[in-house]
Amino acid sequence: MSSTAQSVFDFEAMDIKGQSVPLSQYRGKVLLIVNTASACGFTPQYKGLQALHEKYADQGLVVLGFPCNQFGAQEKGSDDEIASFCELNFGVSFPLMHKIEVNGDGAHPLYRWLCSEAPGVLGTKSIKWNFTKFLLARDGQVVRRYAPQDKPEKLAEDIEAVLM
Repeated sequence: MSSTAQSVFDFEAMDIKGQSVPLSQYRGKVLLIVNTASACGFTPQYKGLQALHEKYADQGLVVLGFPCNQFGAQEKGSDDEIASFCELNFGVSFPLMHKIEVNGDGAHPLYRWLCSEAPGVLGTKSIKWNFTKFLLARDGQVVRRYAPQDKPEKLAEDIEAVLM
């Protein structure tokens, strides 16, 4: 599917409760897609992602968190454990998805597409680390890729521009 995908709306993913989610349900929304982990130095970014969610949800922003255990085994928990951790420690109320792989042969097709649409530094097609972020416009196209160290609050200006 990823080779013929025209937008993010061509994909499906499993949510953290095991339900299939056609991403087409977010048509007309601005998406911020992030690969997350609960035991990473960047884990406090959950707080900033939640703040973006709260500030811009009414204007059409949807933050989607995709837990991933591929970087330093920093997301070992089950989906239930991840959901509890995020809610208890960071008040996360934005959608969390089922734990996936973002690199390699087992990479989720969505992440293959995201990386081909917005390569990283020096054109790399892989995800460097947890909390790599992708901002997508209302038409489902990738606007920009952000590095793990880019704090969510630094994305606010770009998000506001895309929400216009």
